[in-house]
Amino acid sequence: MSNIDIAKAYINAVQTGDQAALGNIFHPNVVWHQLGNNKFSGTKNGMAELGAMLGGMMEASAGSFAISKVNRYLANDDLVAVEIEFSGQRDGLKLAQPGIDLLRIKDGKVVEVWLFSSDPAQEDQFWGR
Repeated sequence: MSNIDIAKAYINAVQTGDQAALGNIFHPNVVWHQLGNNKFSGTKNGMAELGAMLGGMMEASAGSFAISKVNRYLANDDLVAVEIEFSGQRDGLKLAQPGIDLLRIKDGKVVEVWLFSSDPAQEDQFWGR
């Protein structure tokens, strides 16, 4: 399986909420760099911290936070950049913007993720402190 195939499986699992698939795609010690200055920002180490953050995002957005579109996958050795669009709604606020998920893949597992947002201030306002 190519690194782009692994990235596609990651996106599919996120879009369908397939927690078992995500568990198989991520290395148990995955490092996740959540951008911004909000209650979910910061580096998450391992599946427990990552799962708690993702669960919190889904709870805060009443399940509406989603990757709404994937525009392209770009690979460079063990890195895959995924150009996405994401959206969500909560408490009358709407979030909709393009971003990049940058995945580092080693031995068929996602070992590190960096997120990039086109409007970090909007994302911070959406998630709050």
